[in-house]
Amino acid sequence: MSNKFKFIFKCDEAGHVCDKAQYKDASLWEKIILNLHIIYCNRCRKYSKNNSKLTKIVEKSKVTCLDRKCKESMKQELDKAIKNTPFN
Repeated sequence: MSNKFKFIFKCDEAGHVCDKAQYKDASLWEKIILNLHIIYCNRCRKYSKNNSKLTKIVEKSKVTCLDRKCKESMKQELDKAIKNTPFN
């Protein structure tokens, strides 16, 4: 970047930072520049808004994941079933 400060992200960079911000991985500086970008870019503003909605919906749903033992058991059963197919 040749300028001392470059406040404008390209849209693909803004989308990446928006995703990072969703998972609380974006730095303060990235968030500031993202917000400046969102001020003038309607498409990224809409993307950011949809990202926020998605995050809230997932958090509200209280989705639970399988534990490791269950996943491993399923994997072993799948591997066994694959070995018993007539194509192997």
